[in-house]
Amino acid sequence: MKLTFKGGIHPYEGKELTMDKDVIEYLPKGDVVYPLSQHIGKPAKAIVKKGDHVLAGDLIAEADGFVSANIHASVSGIVKVIEPRLTSSGSKVESIVIENDGLYESKEFVPNDKKISEYSKEEIIGAIKDAGIVGMGGAGFPTHVKLSPKEPDKIDRIIVNASECEPYLTSDYRRIMDEADKVIDGLKIVLSLFPGSKGIIGIEDNKPKAIALLKEKLADDPDITVNKLKTKYPEGAERQLIYANTGRYINSKMLPADAGCIVHNVDTVYAISEAVREGKPLMDRIVTVTGDAIENPVNIKVKLGTSYKELVEAAGGFKEDPAKIIAGGPMMGKAIYSLDMPATKSTSAILAMTKDEVAEYESSACIRCGRCVSVCPGRVMPNMLSDLAEAGAIDEFVANNGMECCECGCCSYVCPAKRHLTQTIAGMRKLVLANKKK
Repeated sequence: MKLTFKGGIHPYEGKELTMDKDVIEYLPKGDVVYPLSQHIGKPAKAIVKKGDHVLAGDLIAEADGFVSANIHASVSGIVKVIEPRLTSSGSKVESIVIENDGLYESKEFVPNDKKISEYSKEEIIGAIKDAGIVGMGGAGFPTHVKLSPKEPDKIDRIIVNASECEPYLTSDYRRIMDEADKVIDGLKIVLSLFPGSKGIIGIEDNKPKAIALLKEKLADDPDITVNKLKTKYPEGAERQLIYANTGRYINSKMLPADAGCIVHNVDTVYAISEAVREGKPLMDRIVTVTGDAIENPVNIKVKLGTSYKELVEAAGGFKEDPAKIIAGGPMMGKAIYSLDMPATKSTSAILAMTKDEVAEYESSACIRCGRCVSVCPGRVMPNMLSDLAEAGAIDEFVANNGMECCECGCCSYVCPAKRHLTQTIAGMRKLVLANKKK
């Protein structure tokens, strides 16, 4: 990855492989797998059993609590089994497996032509909750929860994260270029929940066509601004995005709502439009399948539950054996050892590389060069935090702002000693959070 460092990381690498190609639509051939935990919060509860016949759009698992999300079938078929299945997190999660009948029969959805002003807040949030929409930029936070802040009157900025700062990823870009009207409509629906609020679409300046398209469509809209942002990784991280668009600062102990903001991914607001306008639950998303090991890098409109293996085959398969496969982008994605796992609501990309740049280098001692500190968007000292994490010094780790790390990967990328800084810090962060729950 040839990235430039001038106060940050500039991710141009790899986007040219897919950004100007038409999205292809793929219908899964094999079994379709739905993990019951595709979101932050409590896993959904299965409401189907082995042998049940379902149609696309049928509710198969319902939210089990406020911070949870419904799950719907994306194909028609028979419930084959409910059992643990491998996910991109590396763990096995209780999942509903549907034997795809290949007919792709769907339940009927009832669209409406009401004006946004004619919807009540309860109708909008109810439709979003029923549709099982979650944050689709990776975090997977249930959207109906995010849209129900404790102090709604303080919300005055709704930000759409269109920066897509990860190298290689272009699924959000294609969603804007192909279906900008629904993206804008979803934002307007959210704005209607918070009277007096203004909308901002934050998009990096390496996407000039998308910026021009959005500005043209919103030229006469006084409530929505298209902000052209400097292309600098990780501009799309929530804290950085809020600061870049509003000048407001939040830390790990705060929520965006504490700064009067709500942030949504492009695909999330698109899904909101479909849920409210057309009654459609979240059943598909766009996934970038790319990398120099892929025969035909492309964006694919994916039925949720489709296996990674089928998606790689839809992109022409491997032109040579990959040295590394990553679920997500190269900076924040997770390396995976199998393609036998399903696309979920938060699946953004499958990246297959012919060279494993991490494995070919052996870590050595820190040389105190300070590069990791200079690129850290969280303004912490990754070298020190990594040492504290390796020593198991939880209290010192927390006292030195270890929880401010956003796990962006910048420190690991620039480290000349090739230390696994992000991974080590991330492990300690998980341990701290786990101890809080006890």
